[in-house]
Amino acid sequence: MSDPTVGIIGGTGPQGRGLAMRFAMTGLPVIVGSRQDGKARDIAEGLNGALEKHGRPFHAIEGLENRAMAGKADYVFLTVPFENAERTVEGLSGAFRQGAVFVDVTVPLRFGKGDVQLEVPPEGSASRQLRKILHPSIPLCGAGKTLPAHVLEEISIPLDCDTFVFGDDKAAKGGLMELMARIPGLRPLDVGGLSAALTVEGMTALLIRLNRRYKSRLGRFGVVGLGA
Repeated sequence: MSDPTVGIIGGTGPQGRGLAMRFAMTGLPVIVGSRQDGKARDIAEGLNGALEKHGRPFHAIEGLENRAMAGKADYVFLTVPFENAERTVEGLSGAFRQGAVFVDVTVPLRFGKGDVQLEVPPEGSASRQLRKILHPSIPLCGAGKTLPAHVLEEISIPLDCDTFVFGDDKAAKGGLMELMARIPGLRPLDVGGLSAALTVEGMTALLIRLNRRYKSRLGRFGVVGLGA
């Protein structure tokens, strides 16, 4: 059985870049997506260059337009800012390959002077909001919401983190946990169904707030150095 293909929407941001490179370093095929094919290829070229600079063995990252990427990926990670998430998911309608798993990494945060707040969407969480839009045949899971973006992107430093994984489809969640566990030093924790989304998203806001206040690297559950 061939390795699953990982798709990343939002490869221009630090979390998307970090996840793409971390998965590529495990030997998994990775595709970064963008609304424009040329931009996606430029992103992939930059990420491959960063990996080469660190002298790490890796599976070369490919860049494709979002819909083309969704048609090839077994796991599609959404890492765009939440304010762009619904529009992005709507644009992928009918594009996913059969058996694909959608992975929500977004958190609806509002940053203010010295503070950060969770903005709870009408459906009760970012993941529930996206579940309403996504076709019912596509399993939705959440993962990586509390992972520090800048730590993911520092590929020269091994991870020592936990990541909360949730979802109502047990098979999809189990496969996602196996996928996340392939990244060295990353430990997936099953925190239940989609009802856990609000708690996990709230933890992200809390940890960022504490890190800003105490200017510290917070280590509990692997949420190390989380910052805005």
